[in-house]
Amino acid sequence: MGFWETSLITAMRKERDCVLGIDTSNYKTSVAVIGSDGRILCDLRKLLKVKQGERGLRQSDALFQHIENLPGLLEEALGEGRAERVAAVAYSQRPRPVEGSYMPVFKAGISFGRALAAGSQVPCFAFSHQEGHIEAIRAGSDFPADRPFLCYHLSGGTCELLLVDQDEIQIIGGSKDLSFGQVIDRAGVKLGMAFPAGEAMDRIAVKTQASSRVLKKIPYDGLFFNLSGIETQWARNAEKRMEANEETDTLIRELFDKILKTLTDITKQAAKETSINRIMFTGGVSSSRYISTGLKANLADSPLFIEFGDQSLSQDNAVGIALLGGKKLWQ
Repeated sequence: MGFWETSLITAMRKERDCVLGIDTSNYKTSVAVIGSDGRILCDLRKLLKVKQGERGLRQSDALFQHIENLPGLLEEALGEGRAERVAAVAYSQRPRPVEGSYMPVFKAGISFGRALAAGSQVPCFAFSHQEGHIEAIRAGSDFPADRPFLCYHLSGGTCELLLVDQDEIQIIGGSKDLSFGQVIDRAGVKLGMAFPAGEAMDRIAVKTQASSRVLKKIPYDGLFFNLSGIETQWARNAEKRMEANEETDTLIRELFDKILKTLTDITKQAAKETSINRIMFTGGVSSSRYISTGLKANLADSPLFIEFGDQSLSQDNAVGIALLGGKKLWQ
């Protein structure tokens, strides 16, 4: 191989054609790299550790774990020559894109992101965790970029129905107290499952053939609803069953049925009120096989277009943040 051929290959390898994304949510450290064509080159996530029996983490503990996790994840993400190809760094800096939205855990991503950008002398861009969730699904959908759509953000700490119009995000519905994720996680922990318990609870709901009939309907107020009542009902009934050494699988199934019923009803009402028929689902709860399958079945005969996208990207991840960074850089 001649000198010029070698130089050309070296230059190609060093072409800055990808974006590094970092997201430090309350329960997962995530790092991703996307190419200029939007292709995911690397998607790494590490779940934060929660002690058995506990229902969450203090912000200080979560922040410490992010700081511990990021060096190893970044070393892997930037391996195989990707470090020299990074054209920009993007990170999540707050939960939602509104003034006053703040959580200490995002300080880890902010610090590492800005330091890496400065060291590589490339631009850095800051977004919200919620914007990253939305973009992770929207990027792979056929939703027109210039048309508004409805979007559910359903995660461990968020339960919101949003109206998204290009870069404007408005809350128009959702829970007034707990999130679906909190209710499911707390129910699972009560049964002795590790936190977060969503995936384990979902597997039980999917395989259980029957549902109990002891829980009341989740109360609605327009497009908003409250979940503290059903959490209390569920816990009370679960205690009775455990004390009597009775199974709880049908009770788990009923909890998921009540959530499914609420989402179905609220979705139809929101579409009617807004005259918008495109609805996107994102966040960890949206990756539930039971809930997503049920929603598709319940809305199959309606004029609504629902989008779950790649459900592995519904959970906390840095892919959406990296995609947003790419849009900012190249578009």
